[in-house]
Amino acid sequence: MVETASAAPATQQQSDNKDQWSSQKYDKHASFVPALGAPVLRLLDPKPHERILDLGAGDGVLTVELQKQCQSVVAVDASADMISAAQQIGCKDARVVDGHDLVDDQELASGQFDAVFSNAALHWMKRDPQRVVEGVYKCLKPSGRFVAECGGYMNCSEVRTGLHAALKKRGHNPEDYDPWFFPGTKTYTRMLEQQGFRVDSIELIPRLTPLNTDIKGWIETFGFTFMKPFEGDEETQREIREEVQNNLKFSQDDGVWSIMYVRLRFKATKI
Repeated sequence: MVETASAAPATQQQSDNKDQWSSQKYDKHASFVPALGAPVLRLLDPKPHERILDLGAGDGVLTVELQKQCQSVVAVDASADMISAAQQIGCKDARVVDGHDLVDDQELASGQFDAVFSNAALHWMKRDPQRVVEGVYKCLKPSGRFVAECGGYMNCSEVRTGLHAALKKRGHNPEDYDPWFFPGTKTYTRMLEQQGFRVDSIELIPRLTPLNTDIKGWIETFGFTFMKPFEGDEETQREIREEVQNNLKFSQDDGVWSIMYVRLRFKATKI
């Protein structure tokens, strides 16, 4: 789910927002997200006997892979549209659950999981990231592990800066519409240790990422919250997408558009 979820960019929007995620747009513009999930899956190293929670599972592409390697997987995501897509491709247990609400879920947050896995989703859980970490902790067994990759410090900064400039130009405060939390290693280490995790590994990984389509398609798929001041004004929304893309002309090489992703990848153990 920028990039969401264990297959999908982080499709964990704030619970008071209507579901604006589209599994069809995601498949068209961002199928690279689950395709690039192999390194964090290797870090997870799932075992046949394990029960795993896939947090921010998106359209379920990586969840289905996990199901082949462990005893059972519960996939959760804040987007009903994404969960529906996950169920359609074979996710056996897929539920609409916002990551912020894990801590209060009596069934999930009962210390029953060997691992919590998340790919390209945590950066969408901006409302209270520490609460998300607390929920993960409560879901894990003693010595259970939390393995994830999400957007990190400086992730997609060229597009994010362009969107901020476009909103400021039109008289709006972009901070009110920016949905992302992109922490550095020190920030997230502190959050994990504060909750009681031991951080086994954590790093920022720059990764130039070719897009399926172009910058405009990426913004349409992931930058939709920046368009809230212009709901019903399709012309202005189109104008902003084109403006940001035109200002990033050097992000295209031989017809292929790319964005500089910076991923935060970590493994932590409940102690």
